[in-house]
Amino acid sequence: MRLRPLTETVPKAMVLVLGKPFVDYQLRLLAAHGARKVVFCLQHLAKQIQDYVGDGSRYGLEVSYVLDGDQPMGTGGAVTKALPLVGEIFFILYGDSYLDIPSYRLVWERFQASGKDCLMTVYRNKNKGAASNVLFRDSRILMYNKKNPQPQMEHIDFGLTMARPGAFAEFPDNPFDLAEVFQKTLAKDRLEGLELFVPFFEVGSLEGISDLENHLIRRKP
Repeated sequence: MRLRPLTETVPKAMVLVLGKPFVDYQLRLLAAHGARKVVFCLQHLAKQIQDYVGDGSRYGLEVSYVLDGDQPMGTGGAVTKALPLVGEIFFILYGDSYLDIPSYRLVWERFQASGKDCLMTVYRNKNKGAASNVLFRDSRILMYNKKNPQPQMEHIDFGLTMARPGAFAEFPDNPFDLAEVFQKTLAKDRLEGLELFVPFFEVGSLEGISDLENHLIRRKP
């Protein structure tokens, strides 16, 4: 069951997970992996997140915010607005995903070594939970189609991306989806692929929240 009508008044990042807003777990996870700077791209009910997270100092992070304004910019357009605040290489994560992987540093190193413009992490879900949308073979992304998945696809984009500002250079300053960046960089052989072997969690549904809560309970020392 999806979260509406709850998300009409509460952004997904502020949905309670084991009694605390989801964003709290997400930021603590990133800080534990060595992140020091986080830029939030916000539109829907942004002030709730800003008021709760503040400057990020209680997480050991430097947090800043980029707002869409009156017009939603889409996932790609939002990242484009944030480019002045990020470095030459940066991670992109969705605000409703908890990505508890063994090492973010290894993803960073893989991307640096590739020399490409963008990196997509993938997970072999075989259409379980969500439609597989990536054809990944021999450590390469051969096909990606979010809108029209093909039967031979067994992987899904994991929700953890790395990029350089140049990956967004060809896009106009208007709303667009991050999927368009994947499509263009793939067509130019500028998209690196990396398979991950742990499941991802999301708070877009009651089932997703329950799965995450069970995961967090199990991982406690």
